[in-house]
Amino acid sequence: MKKQNKKAGYIAGLIILVALCIFGLFITTKGITKNKIGRASNIELGLDLAGGVSITYEVDGKNVSDSDMKDTVYKLQKRVEGYSTEAEVYRQGKDRINIEIPGVTDANKILDELGKPGNLTFVVPKEKKVKKNGKTTTQTTMETVLTGQNVKKAKAETNEDNTTGKKEYLVALEFDAKGTKAFAKATKEYKNKSIYIIYDNQIISAPTVNEVITNGECTITGMENYEAAENLASSIRIGSLPVKLKELRASVVSAKLGVNAIQTTVKAGIIGFVVVCAIMIGFYAVPGIISCIALAIYMLLTLLALNGFNATLTLPGLAGIVLGIGMAVDANVIIYARIQEEIASGKSVAASIKSGFSKAASAIVDGNVTTLIAVFVLWFKGSGTVKGFAQTLGMSVAISMFTALVISRFLVYACYQFGVRDAKFYGKPRTAHKHDFVKYGKRYAVIAGIIIIAGLAALPISKSRTGSLLNYDLEFSGGTSSTITFGNKQKIDDQLEKKITKVYEKVSKSSSVQSQKVKANHQLVIKSVELNLNQRKQLESTLKKDYKAKSVTTDNISSTISSEMQRDAIVSVIIATICMLIYIAIRFKDVKFGSSAIIALLNDVLIVFAAYSIGRLSVGGTFIACMLTVIGYSINSTIIIFDRIRENLKNIGKGQIKEVVNTSISQTLVRTINTTLTTFVMVLLLFILGVTSIKEFALTLMIGVVGGAFSSVFLTGPLWYFMKTKIGKEK
Repeated sequence: MKKQNKKAGYIAGLIILVALCIFGLFITTKGITKNKIGRASNIELGLDLAGGVSITYEVDGKNVSDSDMKDTVYKLQKRVEGYSTEAEVYRQGKDRINIEIPGVTDANKILDELGKPGNLTFVVPKEKKVKKNGKTTTQTTMETVLTGQNVKKAKAETNEDNTTGKKEYLVALEFDAKGTKAFAKATKEYKNKSIYIIYDNQIISAPTVNEVITNGECTITGMENYEAAENLASSIRIGSLPVKLKELRASVVSAKLGVNAIQTTVKAGIIGFVVVCAIMIGFYAVPGIISCIALAIYMLLTLLALNGFNATLTLPGLAGIVLGIGMAVDANVIIYARIQEEIASGKSVAASIKSGFSKAASAIVDGNVTTLIAVFVLWFKGSGTVKGFAQTLGMSVAISMFTALVISRFLVYACYQFGVRDAKFYGKPRTAHKHDFVKYGKRYAVIAGIIIIAGLAALPISKSRTGSLLNYDLEFSGGTSSTITFGNKQKIDDQLEKKITKVYEKVSKSSSVQSQKVKANHQLVIKSVELNLNQRKQLESTLKKDYKAKSVTTDNISSTISSEMQRDAIVSVIIATICMLIYIAIRFKDVKFGSSAIIALLNDVLIVFAAYSIGRLSVGGTFIACMLTVIGYSINSTIIIFDRIRENLKNIGKGQIKEVVNTSISQTLVRTINTTLTTFVMVLLLFILGVTSIKEFALTLMIGVVGGAFSSVFLTGPLWYFMKTKIGKEK
């Protein structure tokens, strides 16, 4: 009777799980309510996917009040709403303002208008008699009645005559208390005369005063169409900004590039999912099938989470989800490999399942907590797309833990209850062949040392050849990067590249121009010194007119931001490393575990750094994300080995520490290989199918994943052994 009740409970649980999955699938495909809430297509896209303009301004001046900053943000927000209802203006730190305007096409026009906030005034002519050389003449001067700061609201409106049906376009204004009083006085004195509205030293309107206005509201009529009314209202809304703004960064992205990025990355994710499932089923049989189901649920929950938390999906964030698929398998591999070990030791299937989940839980939690440490550092120290990567990777880690420890557990127990009880259904147990990893560790250290020294030696060589230690991307060096897209018929050869490079050298008045052909996408990428808006507009016009360019997207970063990003990269790695050291030391109650793990992580960072140095890969914003992801991922394998060492120490005497290390690494070797393989497959597909901007990121991640696996196996255990026996004086 008890077995029947348990079986009925699992049947009910499966029905609920299937129903929830169907409901979740319905939400992601169709959405709910009239607004289609939850639909995957409604996920907010970052500018690198949706296309648009991103600008960072710095306030020019030291003594700018908080109220002035708030007023500037408000006025700019009102201004950009004229371009897009989804535009956003927000303050960053004490003296920075970020502006994001998705979906716009005429980027240069926007940059021109926002870059010159101007000075808005309402003035009236004032006549004054002046005597000169014995003659009296009348001199007219303009007297300021009020400024743009006195305007609370400015809105374009349309009125329609009920009799004739004729439309009238106008601008409705509302003033603050000070402006209301000043405007009432001016309209009384200048009735039947014009009040001039001057923006940036140009008359943009000269409405005639028909009556005295005392209520602080008025309308400007005579607009030729609604667009003209909106333009006037927009100019009035921005008013006279209380501060001067200096452009630090401006990025323009084509929406078409974003569509291509989404398509290729999703394709990589789907293919990777199929390959990973094949690997899991091949190794773990029925649990492998269950892991694929859990992985599908993980992907569904990720889409729901992106909508639920109103997350903005960026290109690195999209890559983070694909990377998360590989990392989500990690927990399942730990569990199922442990179940196989327990079966191989002679335990029953039921006891092996229970023991497998119980013993794997602590290792899964420890591994994911250290990854989350890297995620939190990325979130707090990163900016823009790096934050997007941190957000989606953090979601992936949390959701993968849930699907592994809850969903997979439930499904494995359900299968057992429904008769899947033969050991053959849980994969062929693999015998752990013992190797002397402590001895191999010395050889690995030599090889790793050679790679690291080669990477460091490449720095002065690069400095002498190019003038720069590393191939700093725009974000780290400052300057302007232009992605020029041509039609399919345009041949992108060396001749075209040289001609366009010369155009950039002429406009920038600098010979520091780098070019790169991307023939697969019919693009040419040009990097130069920092160009101002007029220079960028001139280049875009020339490229479209003389070289038949279809589009020109630019990214402009000042040296101020680039130096800050370099500092943040170093600080981020240091903070993450210290936090992991503290966590591991507390969790394992032995600082030697933490110390050896940190040395191995330093090795991983330097190996990846060597790839950047020797391969002259672009060092930019994603460099931080890459380094911290490698650290967070590599520590997982290390923790699994340390967890096994800690477990085996209970059963083996202190005099056999070397035996404990070699046995523990041997027992976890298959798990390390499998998790590395599944993650590597996902990143490899990103590298093969991803867009240009994600390829180098994927390449360095592949190096980090493989290097992290080797250091976990051949370095961390031997290092701990060395510290334990030489420093700790234990034999």
